Amino acid sequence: MGRNEFDQEIGPEVPNWTARPHPPRTAMSGRHAAVEPLDPARHGADLWAAFADDARGWTYFPYGPFTEEQGLRAWLDTVAARDDPFFHAVIDQATGKALGVAAYLRIDKGNGVIEVGHIHFGPALKRTLAASEAMYLMMARAFDELGYRRYEWKLNNLNAPSHAAALRLGFRFEGVFRQAQVVKGRNRDTAWYSILDSEWPALKAAFRRWLDPANFDAGGRQRQSLAAMRGA
Repeated sequence: MGRNEFDQEIGPEVPNWTARPHPPRTAMSGRHAAVEPLDPARHGADLWAAFADDARGWTYFPYGPFTEEQGLRAWLDTVAARDDPFFHAVIDQATGKALGVAAYLRIDKGNGVIEVGHIHFGPALKRTLAASEAMYLMMARAFDELGYRRYEWKLNNLNAPSHAAALRLGFRFEGVFRQAQVVKGRNRDTAWYSILDSEWPALKAAFRRWLDPANFDAGGRQRQSLAAMRGA
């Protein structure tokens, strides 16, 4: 903090700041997951198979559920053409199948703020190493590759699993914007979470320790949780 010539408190300087690049249309790859720009022609059949029997997974989204493959593919065609939100498919490296989607959105290059959202994982992807690694890969691109200062996660305040996921992944709760939206004819209060660039190095180290193969036994069970790694 500092003070100006009027003796008012002012924020710290951000030296040599320049606008950040838009996320590129290139893949991010890890040991368990890959995150690729959404291509309906390549990913559509996999995503229909991943989502077909999971109508409850769409409850907190402004779109879906999709009861026919044609409806899902039409939606994929629409969102894949956009730069913001910029949708990606999440690929399970073991099978090569697309099992979920996630997007960068509200991309504020001038201020270095980017949000992750539209996260919809099929049942086969939820609570897996690939799911967590996909989120790590998207964070790493935003902070390490592109130099963003703030990474956001917003959710319907009634969505308890999304709250739990944000906290587990290291986001910090910031508050609730009441009556922020009307979604599917119902009120939505929106909870805000974030990670700052100053918090990322420690969080990145925790992710890398957690993802290390030595942290998992022969049955694939974790020896220490990500939360424990963050606490350490």
